[in-house]
Amino acid sequence: MRNNKKHSSHSHHNHGDMDHSKHDHNEMEHGQMDHSKMNHSAMDHSKMNHSAMDHSEMDHGAMGGHAHHHHGSFKEIFLKSLPLGIAILLITPLMDIQLPFQIIFPYADVVAAVLATILYIFGGKPFFMGAKDEFNSKAPGMMSLITLGITVSYAYSVYAVAARYVTGEHVMDFFFEFTTLILIMLLGHWIEMKALGEAGDAQKALAELVPKDAHVVLEDDSIETRPVTDLQVGDLIRVQAGENIPADGTIQRGESRVNEALLTGESKPIEKNPGDEVIGGSTNGGGVLYVEIKQTGDKSFISQVQTLISQAQSQPSRAENLAQKVAGWLFYIAVIVALIALVIWMVIADVPTAVIFTVTTLVIACPHALGLAIPLVTARSTSLGASRGLLVKDREALELTTNADVIVLDKTGTLTTGEFKVLDVELFNDKYTKDEIVALLSGIEGGSSHPIAQSIISYAEQQGIRPVSFDSIDVISGAGVEGQANGHRYQLISQKAYRRNLDMDIPKGATLSVLVENDEAIGAVALGDELKPTSKDLIQALKKNKIQPIMATGDNEKAAQGAAEMLGIDYLANQSPQDKYELVEKLKAEGKKVIMVGDGVNDAPSLALADVGIAVGAGTQVALDSADVILTQSDPGDIESFIELAQKTTRKMKENLVWGAGYNFIAIPIAAGILAPIGITLSPAVGAVLMSLSTVIVAINAMTLKLEPK
Repeated sequence: MRNNKKHSSHSHHNHGDMDHSKHDHNEMEHGQMDHSKMNHSAMDHSKMNHSAMDHSEMDHGAMGGHAHHHHGSFKEIFLKSLPLGIAILLITPLMDIQLPFQIIFPYADVVAAVLATILYIFGGKPFFMGAKDEFNSKAPGMMSLITLGITVSYAYSVYAVAARYVTGEHVMDFFFEFTTLILIMLLGHWIEMKALGEAGDAQKALAELVPKDAHVVLEDDSIETRPVTDLQVGDLIRVQAGENIPADGTIQRGESRVNEALLTGESKPIEKNPGDEVIGGSTNGGGVLYVEIKQTGDKSFISQVQTLISQAQSQPSRAENLAQKVAGWLFYIAVIVALIALVIWMVIADVPTAVIFTVTTLVIACPHALGLAIPLVTARSTSLGASRGLLVKDREALELTTNADVIVLDKTGTLTTGEFKVLDVELFNDKYTKDEIVALLSGIEGGSSHPIAQSIISYAEQQGIRPVSFDSIDVISGAGVEGQANGHRYQLISQKAYRRNLDMDIPKGATLSVLVENDEAIGAVALGDELKPTSKDLIQALKKNKIQPIMATGDNEKAAQGAAEMLGIDYLANQSPQDKYELVEKLKAEGKKVIMVGDGVNDAPSLALADVGIAVGAGTQVALDSADVILTQSDPGDIESFIELAQKTTRKMKENLVWGAGYNFIAIPIAAGILAPIGITLSPAVGAVLMSLSTVIVAINAMTLKLEPK
């Protein structure tokens, strides 16, 4: 995200093998995410439906297959149903057994029937609506089973009361079981909604980057403090030193350095001048900036990132679809087993006994834990990832990563910093000290805005060395520059132009410039694109996980070879976007699962084609649109964190599927009475409690998902 500056008259001088006039985005092929070229408004929000993704209104049904979040607040319904439920439990015996806390009086069963009717209508409403949704979509599941369970137990209990008074026959009711089932289900859904709601903390954290208020400059130059939500496109705001920038805009007045690391991964503060763009949420440095607002609301950078998190949390993964299939099978199995139990027990026993087993079967079969098994894990995973700067757009990326065979890595900006730096300074005689050579180098490059010149000047500044003042500087066509200082004539030219061998070890892939006085080399500077600190660790981690790393770069052979040898990996140089695309295509054709990592426009086709596309650095449309995962810190080490997240998330999903589905498959036949001949049966109340415990186990297991500290 460097500012575009016009080069001085000698800014295109050639220090060597690398043609600096071509040292632009195409040469480095990493699309430096120049914010001035970013088109926030280009993102199609009509497709992303930002308002629909608002977390407070998000339909978690997409996550568990039971679209019920909009069917009322489970907390409110549970708390209002609780007094009714307690009243019923106090006046109705459990399986005809009067418990010590119960109060039985004449017509208590009639009162219980009236209260149960109210509870059935009010407490059951969200389940009825959920079941209706499921049947409308031709996918009966958990909500349908709950509805079936509470309807059967309620209807049979009302029948039992009516039979007592009409026929005088004593028929056992299930008001106690009905009440415990409906209360436990409401409580379970309240817990579920609370757990899922907490997964939205990553969005809150992003929103907190933007200040609540902004200082708006009025026509008379006075300042008015307004809430950020009231800002309009075209407003001029003043941002003081150290403040966070309230919204995306363009600088009208002032100069400063702006830290955009949290948003874009650009590690160092970026120099900003009038005409440059700034992102809402970034931190202003030492200067005062006057910024004209260009984007607000759902078109802002922060809002787009929040939308990505919402997308990630609402997209079902392949495993979740599997969970839905299991839930669907459970519905049909439960109904069939319940009907078989009803018929068999009616034949070998009587109707009340048959109904007991039928109701118990339907209660036990509710796949509540199964419905939670995957959503809770993925919600937790999404939240964990966001806290590490990993935005997972597609949940399938987590599962696919665990089976990955090959990872194709871009070089510049991904494995390397993408910035030219001084790697080494060499002396060739005792006439000058190293500091004096650096002073001459920065002096002869003074005034040039070329990246190589700037890197030498920056190096001198970091060392606290003042540049030598040159009387004149001229360009040597195709070779470098020469200048006059303190009565001496110096040249800074390429190794090729020097035409003699130098006794020094040149870092792999580096460009060498030689400082010459009176036709004799007095020093040399090696410059290159430096590896990011975590790149070597990443390669080791990939090999440990049996994922083969291949570096594919648009950079030249020499630069590519240097980086590849330092990392110990295979490489391909001079790769065009088409070449990268064909590489991924070839690997996939060989049956390999491929991860692609890149950060620019040139990587977009291969990012989209790969099984998993990982974009390094958020902020460009290509990163938002083409990749499955975005590393907001631009740190290759975060790929290691993502692999760990993928492995642990997939493991938790499988564990929860075993807990959820395994419980149901074992409990259904027991509930139907298959073990009754040896005295083992499950009552509806015990079934409901066990089902609830299964749900709690699944939830706790999901919340134990953690990443190793960095």
